[in-house]
Amino acid sequence: MDLTAEEKALGKQNFNQAIGTTRRDFLLGTLATGVTTSAGLGSMYFGYSAKLEDPLRIGIIGTGDEGNVLIGGLNPDFVDVVAIADIRPYNVYRAFHGDFYSPNAKKARPGLFDVYKEKYGWKNVQDAMDQIQVYDDKYEDLLERDDIEAVIIALPLWLHDIAAIKAMRKGKHVLTEKLMARTVGQCKEMARVSAETGMILATGHQRHYSILYANAVDTIRRGLIGDIHHIRAQWHRSNMPGKDSWQPPLPEAKDFTQRDYDLAINAAKPKGRAAIEEVAAQHPLRAKLRSWKGKLKIARSKKDIELWTARVAQVEAQLLDHSVVAENYGYQEKTLDNGSGKLISAREELIRWRLWNRTGAGLMAELGSHQLDAASIFISSQSPDGSKVYPLSVIGSGSRSIFPADREVDDHVYATFEFPGPGYYKKDQKDGEVADPNKKIAVTYSSINGNGFGGYGEVVMGTQGTLILEKEKDVMLYKGSSTATNIKVTEGKDGPQLDTTESGGQEAAVAAAAMPDISRGYREEIEHWAWCIRNPDKGEVKCGPKVAMADAVIALTTNIAIKENRRIEFKPEWFQIDKPETPEGIEPRDISNLG
Repeated sequence: MDLTAEEKALGKQNFNQAIGTTRRDFLLGTLATGVTTSAGLGSMYFGYSAKLEDPLRIGIIGTGDEGNVLIGGLNPDFVDVVAIADIRPYNVYRAFHGDFYSPNAKKARPGLFDVYKEKYGWKNVQDAMDQIQVYDDKYEDLLERDDIEAVIIALPLWLHDIAAIKAMRKGKHVLTEKLMARTVGQCKEMARVSAETGMILATGHQRHYSILYANAVDTIRRGLIGDIHHIRAQWHRSNMPGKDSWQPPLPEAKDFTQRDYDLAINAAKPKGRAAIEEVAAQHPLRAKLRSWKGKLKIARSKKDIELWTARVAQVEAQLLDHSVVAENYGYQEKTLDNGSGKLISAREELIRWRLWNRTGAGLMAELGSHQLDAASIFISSQSPDGSKVYPLSVIGSGSRSIFPADREVDDHVYATFEFPGPGYYKKDQKDGEVADPNKKIAVTYSSINGNGFGGYGEVVMGTQGTLILEKEKDVMLYKGSSTATNIKVTEGKDGPQLDTTESGGQEAAVAAAAMPDISRGYREEIEHWAWCIRNPDKGEVKCGPKVAMADAVIALTTNIAIKENRRIEFKPEWFQIDKPETPEGIEPRDISNLG
């Protein structure tokens, strides 16, 4: 992260050379020769079938931002969506049409029509809506269907546990979005129901299915960077007040129409630009609708007319969320107790659920959990038996540095973790297993708003080299601490070794090799989940209850450390499904009657 273009080019070249010597050298070769596309690499790389003869029939519960990203990762050769459930009209609209707000949004959230139109020969979105049933009230009605074998759950975090437990008790396998649940106790409840029912429960930490991350792990295992002693991770975003992805605009009251907005704008015009902007700021969706209707009016090409027609329709769908009676689904009105006196409606708690402690768990749950999961994957790759390595301690701090008192979660969090490194645990004839306090791996993490410099990624530092993973799409390898080093991988008597020659940035740029456009792992995690359900005797999901619960323990314990501004030592019992202990001090509930 924060490297020059020349340094990045050199690092990519070095990583290409390194992975080219592994058993997975098809990664670049098959793409270069056109044998396959990046979309088909998952089955080859992770060892599952290229397709299912009988695709899994699934329902999707929750089709908001993340639910729609998962829709974009669906492969019709593995899963058939027969129903969706969501109480928000806007989410249902995007689930079928896709997200037209930007080219990147449409790429990430193409919609069910685009995903399945070739398979079913659909001519328009209405064909998709005729075939896929929508449950816009109780998702439990979807669970009553015998033809649905499994569900993807992408509801707000506070609902993951109840929905997953109900689904498993109804005989449905489950893939739930991360974090596994809002508390560790809830995670343990979910894991126990999975064992009780025999239903497969997976959680969407997609780095377990990223080919780039898997190759990075293979590079570490082969000793190319030596022993890991430090990992630096960050997720920095440029979100600012008024432009916050976690604070989308709210729909106006049902009785406030576009005509009312137009009248307000006309009344503000004599007062000047500032008055007009103030009205627009108070009604951002109405302002966007007025602006985009204006662009549609002057559009001339067929492409532009289609684009602005779609965008206008999307805003109109977003405004329909005013009809949702959020109180009927457990959302609550409240007054913030941070001194602001701000009144939060139940509808705002629903739409902006990430901002509140009751419904979300802040930056560590939404962003940090991914990167601490990655850090533990890298550290675990050096474990003798390959088992997941748990952290020893965490110290953290956080603040609301950028945003006003309009939320409960921090907008800046920082944490330092201690993990056991190679040689930390030793056998002693007298005392049994003892720890060497000097054999620790330090992991530092920061997630901030207000400045996106450096983006997001991980820097893995070893005794012989450095591995940098950036934005889930680029991987760079460097010898030692130098970023101006050419690397050649040779096979020595003791295995692969790095040979180096110093060079300048210009030469490295000439030798740069572009990485292929590899999936971030959403597609592969869904494919493998479906394959495991169809082939229960051939493998297990990579992020099952034990792994996912460990990620939740790390994120949620860090939140406690941040809130209480103290150091916390992780207890082994927190990571054990059959133990009642949790970092929150709240034992798992008796859920025998649930579902």
